[in-house]
Amino acid sequence: MRSTPSASHAAHPELRPCSNSRSRRAPSLRLKTRRGAPASPALEVEHLHKRYGEHVAVEDVSFAVARGEIFGILGPNGAGKTTTVECAQGLRAPDRGSVRALGLDVRRDPRSLRGRVGSQLQASALPDRLKVWEALDLFASLTPGAANSGDLLERWGLTEQRDTAFAELSGGQRQRLFVALALLGERELVFLDELTQGLDPVARRVAWELIRDIRDQGCAVVLVTHHMDEAERLCDRLAVIDRGCVTAAGNARDLVARARGGTRVRFTTECADLEWLRAVEGVTEVVRSGRDVEVHGGGALLASVTAALFERGIAPADLRVEQPTLEDAYVQLTTPTRETC
Repeated sequence: MRSTPSASHAAHPELRPCSNSRSRRAPSLRLKTRRGAPASPALEVEHLHKRYGEHVAVEDVSFAVARGEIFGILGPNGAGKTTTVECAQGLRAPDRGSVRALGLDVRRDPRSLRGRVGSQLQASALPDRLKVWEALDLFASLTPGAANSGDLLERWGLTEQRDTAFAELSGGQRQRLFVALALLGERELVFLDELTQGLDPVARRVAWELIRDIRDQGCAVVLVTHHMDEAERLCDRLAVIDRGCVTAAGNARDLVARARGGTRVRFTTECADLEWLRAVEGVTEVVRSGRDVEVHGGGALLASVTAALFERGIAPADLRVEQPTLEDAYVQLTTPTRETC
């Protein structure tokens, strides 16, 4: 689907996975004010379900996003992420469930949300002959509190493309323009689907800083991404959606803590016999491929393995330790062999 970006669309809250009895319950994270009383979230998604013919795109998704929070959504292709955020913006009607944005029903009150909600879609387009400055001026004229186009051009590195028609922009330049349009004005809730797709490293850092800035001003941000570094650096909390369900939720540390395998110690050696390493305290597995050795375990693994190697006269120059990463956790949470929700 190709969608024209709209100037408007229709923490720690509770996050629930599928209601199916076989699903694992994700952590319950309830939104509170600083005084401990229940706070009103910027976005509430309740038991969302959407199918296309015989295909179930979203099975049962519930989550809430706090004001002043960057909420990340992770998941493999086809997991239901984009359908979820399109329903959350009122761009698609769910078959079941409800969505409230800024206290309003997104299907019943779309006009009340204009100017308050911004969106950058995964697939967007503008008229081929529309120039960059014209697009910014047009959207700014429809958005209360929008900065002037000159400021936006400079901020997003589009000054040299000011008079360039949309059809002549590169993929990265188009992406910069779409994100700039999504962030126009005084947004209270912003949806960003693959924010930095096609952006060079410098443009990615600029985008990250601007997202942090609007978060710090109290705006809620829903970020769909495949980039683990982006999720880890930007997001206050994360939800993993797989096969139409929320399978895990929490901050990056929460998800990494769930990763199996623990710490890994890696090194290379010409020593043929390393079976004795399995008896070292904290070691759970030793994997070898030629000269490359990977030792899995927990506790003070690096100290134990290093001491054991030195006792045997083995002193690898490349001995290093690796902790589980968000990518490790993500892969484990979305493997095809995992039981469906």
